[in-house]
Amino acid sequence: MPVLLFLIDTSASMNQRTHLGTTYLDIAKGAVETFMKLRGRDPASRGDRYMLVNFEDVPFGIKAGWKESHATFMTELRNLQATGLTTIGQSLRTAFDLLNLNRLVTGIDNYGQGRNPFFLEPAIIIAITDSNKLTSSSGVQDELHLPLTTPLPGSELTKEPFRWDQRLFALVLRIPGNASVEPEPLGGVPPDDSPITPMCEVTGGRSYSVFSQRMLNQCLESLVQKIQSGVVINFEKTGPDPPPLEGLVNNSCSASSGPQPWHCCHKLIYVRPNPKTGVPIGHWPIPEAFWPDQNSPTLPPRSAHPHVRFSCLDAEPMVIDKVPFDKYELEPSPLTQYILERKSPHTCWQVFVCNSAKYSDLGQPFGYLKASTALNCVNLFVMPYNYPVLLPLLDDLIKVHKFKPTLKWRQSFENYLKTMPPYYYGSLRKALRIMGAPNLLADNMEYGLSYSVVSYLKKLSQQSKIEYDRLIASIGKKPPPEAGIKVRWRGGGISLAQRRDFIQQLQSLTGEAPTLPMELNPKEFQGFHLALLNKGLKPQSLRNAYDIPRSHLLDQLSRMRRNLLNTNVCSLRGQDSDQLHSVPIAQMGNYQDFLKAAPQPLRDADPEQPKRLHTFGNPFKLDKKGMMIDEADEFVTGPQNKGKRPGDNNNMQGGGPKRRRCMSPLLRLGRAYTPPVTPPASPRPTAGETDVYMIHTELFQINAAVNDHSLVLSFSDYEKIFLLLKQIQGTLDTRLIFLQNIIKEAARYRVQRSLKS
Repeated sequence: MPVLLFLIDTSASMNQRTHLGTTYLDIAKGAVETFMKLRGRDPASRGDRYMLVNFEDVPFGIKAGWKESHATFMTELRNLQATGLTTIGQSLRTAFDLLNLNRLVTGIDNYGQGRNPFFLEPAIIIAITDSNKLTSSSGVQDELHLPLTTPLPGSELTKEPFRWDQRLFALVLRIPGNASVEPEPLGGVPPDDSPITPMCEVTGGRSYSVFSQRMLNQCLESLVQKIQSGVVINFEKTGPDPPPLEGLVNNSCSASSGPQPWHCCHKLIYVRPNPKTGVPIGHWPIPEAFWPDQNSPTLPPRSAHPHVRFSCLDAEPMVIDKVPFDKYELEPSPLTQYILERKSPHTCWQVFVCNSAKYSDLGQPFGYLKASTALNCVNLFVMPYNYPVLLPLLDDLIKVHKFKPTLKWRQSFENYLKTMPPYYYGSLRKALRIMGAPNLLADNMEYGLSYSVVSYLKKLSQQSKIEYDRLIASIGKKPPPEAGIKVRWRGGGISLAQRRDFIQQLQSLTGEAPTLPMELNPKEFQGFHLALLNKGLKPQSLRNAYDIPRSHLLDQLSRMRRNLLNTNVCSLRGQDSDQLHSVPIAQMGNYQDFLKAAPQPLRDADPEQPKRLHTFGNPFKLDKKGMMIDEADEFVTGPQNKGKRPGDNNNMQGGGPKRRRCMSPLLRLGRAYTPPVTPPASPRPTAGETDVYMIHTELFQINAAVNDHSLVLSFSDYEKIFLLLKQIQGTLDTRLIFLQNIIKEAARYRVQRSLKS
């Protein structure tokens, strides 16, 4: 199950825009999503685990770790913001510690007992960053430095912060802000010259210098192909070069005096999983670079990548039936190219680990390099330690002695066991059991580790488990708001204000000479804190001074003073306008959480008005259940056939009565009345006759509307209304509005009287 950890640069420089109109951070987010789509095409991607780390401090920089789901990963990825410094060294250390946190609990590293290539947890770190300076709180750095101190237990057992199954790849964004006129160079993507490139090469990865979107897509496709299960090994040549073969004219294979690229290679060996179980299966470890001492209280630190030396002396490959061996394919490199060009698939080169034997500096061979029969790849065969001595003994045991060893054979076998590291006993016992000779090794043989070392490893395992649980519990918490920026005194250096030409420089910029104090004390503001704008602060509607918490009094007072003295009404006071109206996409649907956090609303001024429901999507929807039935709106209490479709014939014919809209504009709530426009008659009447004519016309329209609501008014009632209207002072519109209110009040009175009866 490979682990894919994305290290996203969230420094402020990632906000710079490209000629595409997007920022570097947007391009990084899109690159992660594109990578996941490309990786999803492979059926082996079902077991992938994705992690997300940014440039914040621990543990706030870990956005998705061992326990977070895929949905959490995507949510945290979309919510990333570029607001910090380029602390890539600290962030890389955090990423490595996160990957190594569980290794001591599971025992993958197997300290002091050999390295098992088949027992691995492959991880790929993909860092997406720009090529700006490495900035931190201590200043600007030219080189990449990883912190030496770490809370990870057992980190002192390995010299490097990474492991041999972890590789780092970096996508360095260099997309310009203006579109380039020159055509893009074809071919592969070159490596970048940023400080992260040496770190990538040390781990077995590489960096990519991205200048366009096309190159970015090309890099992502290349990274998908790099997801392979394997471990990185340093191969170094020992001894003289091999003699050139006859008839070989290639200069790369001829003997030369200077160092060649194939003399030292830092490449991956592929560890293929078993097709039946999906888990790699192996038998023999790669020996340690020291001889274990039972009296030693500590273990010497090991390098992350084992240094394997190969001898160019041709040897005969040895394989015996019933004796297991491990076979690993080498990643293409100058070494594999050199071996394949020699075209000798029937010879091999033995491999060693220095200081692995008790009395030899070079050690004894534990396997060999051999080209495949088809000459298409080079394989590393891992055999038992000092296999040229053991395999003939086992061959004699099977063929000559028929699993009945003689005294001489036992003596030779015991002499071999003295030259073999003690941690090979377990693997050799399993191999002998497979062969059918389980009683050749005693069960009580020591593995070579002292009691203090074993106890120390168990203690580290328990501490790692505690640290693992603590870190998992802290993931997802937000960092506390900063109290302010501390004013630091930078020693006895001369400040800018104390320079002799400061006044002249400032005058050249502003056009006028400033007034400066006569004496400047650089320690005057030492220990002060500059206040920061609290972007997470929400606007408060505090009406009572006693409702303000004691800890917020000073902040509230400063806001009140700023609001009082600020004359610009259009600006938002005390807050950043972008932050106030900026909500992540994933939180836009949390309307219920918004209602819970909202202050308690005031009671309604008119309780008889219909209550509005705060329904997400339509906050202006009316509560029709609590409305009183009014003849002015005609709400029907019968069945409404809710399950029928609008075009259903049964619903159209046999359903109950439907609501009809109000015909008169006077009875519509909340709408102002506009007098109808009537064409002028001939001859033109006077002003007083026009008013009477307009009112008579409106009364006939009102009568038609009122008749629909069973409110019958005789013409004599109109005469009384006219008598009353003559006593009202005002314009025609004022009297018409007054008439509207009379009719509405009559309708309401009629409805209440009918309900009481």
